[in-house]
Amino acid sequence: MRQFILHIIVFFTASTVLSAAVGWWAYGTALDRLAERAETELSLASDRLVGQLQRFRQLSVVMADHPGLIALLTEDSDQFGQNANRLLEKTADKTGSYEIFVVSSTGHKIASSRLPLTNVEHGNSAYFKRAMHGALGSAQTQYGEETGRAFYFASPIKRSGEPPIGALVVKVNIEAVETDWRADPNILFFSDDQHVVFVSNRDALLFNTRVEISSAIEANENKRKYDPTSLKDFPEFWISRFSGHQLWHAKSRQIFPSTALHLEKSLPIIALNAEILVDAAASRLTAALQAIVAMAFSLIVGAGFFIMAQRRVALSRLLATEAQANRKLEDQVLRRTEQLSGVNQRLRQQINERIDAEEALNRAQQDLVQAGKLSALGQMSAGISHELNQPLMAIRSFAENAEVFLERGQLDTTKANLGRISDLARRMGRIIKNLRAFARKEGEPMTEVDLCAVIDASLELNDNRMQQAGVEVTWSTPLNAVWVRGGEVRLQQVLINLLGNAVDAMEDIDGTAEKRIEVSIAQTGGTVILSVRDTGPGLSEPEKIFDPFYTTKKVGQSEGMGLGLSISYGIVQSFGGKIAGRNHPDGGSVFTVELALVANEAAA
Repeated sequence: MRQFILHIIVFFTASTVLSAAVGWWAYGTALDRLAERAETELSLASDRLVGQLQRFRQLSVVMADHPGLIALLTEDSDQFGQNANRLLEKTADKTGSYEIFVVSSTGHKIASSRLPLTNVEHGNSAYFKRAMHGALGSAQTQYGEETGRAFYFASPIKRSGEPPIGALVVKVNIEAVETDWRADPNILFFSDDQHVVFVSNRDALLFNTRVEISSAIEANENKRKYDPTSLKDFPEFWISRFSGHQLWHAKSRQIFPSTALHLEKSLPIIALNAEILVDAAASRLTAALQAIVAMAFSLIVGAGFFIMAQRRVALSRLLATEAQANRKLEDQVLRRTEQLSGVNQRLRQQINERIDAEEALNRAQQDLVQAGKLSALGQMSAGISHELNQPLMAIRSFAENAEVFLERGQLDTTKANLGRISDLARRMGRIIKNLRAFARKEGEPMTEVDLCAVIDASLELNDNRMQQAGVEVTWSTPLNAVWVRGGEVRLQQVLINLLGNAVDAMEDIDGTAEKRIEVSIAQTGGTVILSVRDTGPGLSEPEKIFDPFYTTKKVGQSEGMGLGLSISYGIVQSFGGKIAGRNHPDGGSVFTVELALVANEAAA
């Protein structure tokens, strides 16, 4: 009996240790799965917050370059202020911004999407100071009602090459951003460098801090971000660690669950720290159930050992059942392996399809560039025919005269006629050479190109068309060659597009008005700026001129489809340069192409 009791004690001790180990392992495994889901949810919430705020950051950058806002800060006119207010109001309505306003260099608000203007001083704000140094400023602060919070993004407003003359500020209401998280069962909150909760799906956590209130108030006084009366102590909790995971245990369950898994992630882009609390009660329950199952299994196995002699048949059946379960498990593993293999095969197929699609897109882009050149050749065909026919007729006339002079023995006159025939033939050869060079597909990589030679060839190809349109060209070839990085044929196509658009723009103006195209080159540091200006009516919508299929020509007036400037934009971008169009202060439009300058020694 004593031996039997000893066996029972050892058995129950081993069963207890086994069930505790199973529970420990099950709790760790459940926390691992819970941490994976929590990390995914935290990443999604963080990406969503950063993405929404980045949209407003980009809005401030884009709006800062608006000509109307630059004019507001440089011109003393009430009309500019009214136009700016309407522009900011319309933009705020479309983008969901709480407020968009313009601050002058003195720190005063001079235009806003929300009227009337307030006398709030922005000169001492960190985001305004950073914007006035030419950088992008941002800050978060409390405003208005008790839970009113906002992000501010400030971009400098300046003219090219000049210091900032003001700032455009986009104010974002955080309550509108965090609305989507209200129904989330998990607790999400984002705290700043002062450990103050600024964004959360639980209002009770807003402006809670995990540092002492006195320290938080002292830090807040330096940055003046919050109302000191709004700061509150964080709910009391203590921290433990289990299987590499951090668990928070709340002393009060009014806000936090009794035990919650805590994860955090740094968001340096918006200067916040993202944190999530997930209730671990389900994991504890799962671990407890598995421990109970392990204990029950141990008891069953132990009982089976004690009655093995009487239950051999039952044991055999149990072994058969386990073997069947193993076979089912193996079948499941095999099916799962096959499914994963199929998924991998589909992923490879999708990758190959995307590679093929990218190659097809590149071929389509190259064909589009070639189609643009052929379209330009079609428009110039009549002028080129005239340019070739005129020298041919002259050659015929000089040849016939040479025969007569030769019969008369006037060798000097015959030699002069032959010289003129040679000059005309060289002219025809130069025209055909430019035409063939322009028409071919350029497959060579970027190299050093003589920009002056490209301009001369482009003007020669368009010469007849400009003469028929009564357009005067102003261009002075520099004494020395100007070498830039690019492709000769593609760069010639860009210039022919600009010249053709300039001729088209002046086609319908009054016959007595001056029709002139000015071509010039300027060097600034390591950049060459090519300018093409016309005296036409100018650009009605400068911001849309590089959009595909955008054109101001009347239906039937031209065979173009509004792709010339779009193609030119892509070509210049591929050279690492810039192309822009604007209205000239004296009338007409001017297009500029910026290209990298190549030193004469390197070009040689």
